[in-house]
Amino acid sequence: MTTAGDIMHRGAQWIPAHETLDRAAQLMRELNVGALPISDENERLCGILTDRDIVVGCVAMGHDPAKVTAGEMAKGTPRWIESDADVDDVLTEMRTHQIRRLPVIDDKRLVGMISEADLARHLTDEQIAAFAESVYARSASG
Repeated sequence: MTTAGDIMHRGAQWIPAHETLDRAAQLMRELNVGALPISDENERLCGILTDRDIVVGCVAMGHDPAKVTAGEMAKGTPRWIESDADVDDVLTEMRTHQIRRLPVIDDKRLVGMISEADLARHLTDEQIAAFAESVYARSASG
């Protein structure tokens, strides 16, 4: 059985909710990632911040990324998966919620992140096609 832990990208890092978006952008650049999980004061997942969130939700709205925090951008219920979950559960979670990045949690701590690139490296062509069709077909029509 292939698990979330088998396909995830290790070394994911939190951005604390109190950190500003300019700091988040710097961390994204340092880590060469387009998204960061947001943690609360207890290092629990409270959201995910993407580079698009910073551009569209802050800069394009005329806000100063040095004054807006990651926590202010956290919206909705964060989705995550346990590291021992089967890859089919990963795909179901990502399809159902139409998400492209999924934090991997082990013992209530962030241990990795699964992105579309991770799926592409580890899944069969059929699994990738089904995932892409379900996520992109709905998001393009909605």
